[in-house]
Amino acid sequence: MSLTRDAVLDALKSLKDPVSGSDIVAAGIVRALTLEGGTVRFVLEIDPAKSAIYTPIRAEAEALVARLAGVEKVSALMTAHNTKTPPPDLKPNKPAAPQGPQQIPGIAKIIAVASGKGGVGKSTVSANLACALAQAGKRVGLLDADVYGPSQPRMLGISGRPASPDGKMILPLKNHGVTMMSMGLMTNEDQAVVWRGPMLMGALQQMLMQVQWGTLDVLIVDLPPGTGDVQMTLAQKAAVDGAIVVSTPQDVALLDARKGIDMFHKLKVPILGLIENMSTHICSNCGHEEHIFGHGGVAAEAAKLNVPLLAEVPLHLDVRIAADGGAPIVVAKPESAQAKAFQDIAAQLITRGMV
Repeated sequence: MSLTRDAVLDALKSLKDPVSGSDIVAAGIVRALTLEGGTVRFVLEIDPAKSAIYTPIRAEAEALVARLAGVEKVSALMTAHNTKTPPPDLKPNKPAAPQGPQQIPGIAKIIAVASGKGGVGKSTVSANLACALAQAGKRVGLLDADVYGPSQPRMLGISGRPASPDGKMILPLKNHGVTMMSMGLMTNEDQAVVWRGPMLMGALQQMLMQVQWGTLDVLIVDLPPGTGDVQMTLAQKAAVDGAIVVSTPQDVALLDARKGIDMFHKLKVPILGLIENMSTHICSNCGHEEHIFGHGGVAAEAAKLNVPLLAEVPLHLDVRIAADGGAPIVVAKPESAQAKAFQDIAAQLITRGMV
């Protein structure tokens, strides 16, 4: 059984926080938990005045995690939380002045990953594509723009809140070679973001323009499903080089995918290609291949639009398990057929000069 974030957190829950009296996970001091193979890293964010009483807690936390099956190395650090530095404010104080699409300093290309409807695997595609490009030697950023349903922190195995040294610029977090920013890092996992359009658009602009992305070959933007405020704001405020549309084969998904494609045409964002996700299922017991959701609809749509069909990604349990565990399939099982589908997409984008 592979090591998971939940297993690590469950182990850490047995340690009592000497200040609050609750366990250290519930107290919120466990930050930036990442799993890379058998290596586990995390931070204990504490009050600097209480570092002496937390030193044995750190040592005990390392020892507890080291005893878990599959753990080869543990690194636990203590960092002092600076209460004088305010957290970044993602709510706009006033409307931004109208202006056209801008190049984001340091970012060579921006590629949006979109879908017409939810549940087709768009976020899974975004995470795996970002990691595949990073494995190919590219400097990759991933913006989780699905503000109402952010899933990239879980998929990339990133926890903790981004720092903001000056209260304006936000420092993103990184794992698996991918620099990532998400509203999911600014809220609790079970906390809803209840915002109207203007607040949503202001938050997106700040995550684009007020994050220290550094120098990137490409920024992948994981868009929410549909054709709403976030898609329009992205295309109007940032110079988007192209969009990839994800759909499953069935007619209902394709109906909505066509609306998404039409939206990008109206926003003058080129379609780089289509991806058919959950294309086929191969039984792990008998090897029988079955097209559960139909087959060929996305390929036909790509031919109709004269754009590439970038991949037909199979439906496989390992893809879901890897994403839930914080390491996309291209990281967890890079030699698998499922990983190869995403690696092929990355190779096509590089060959075409899109990254």
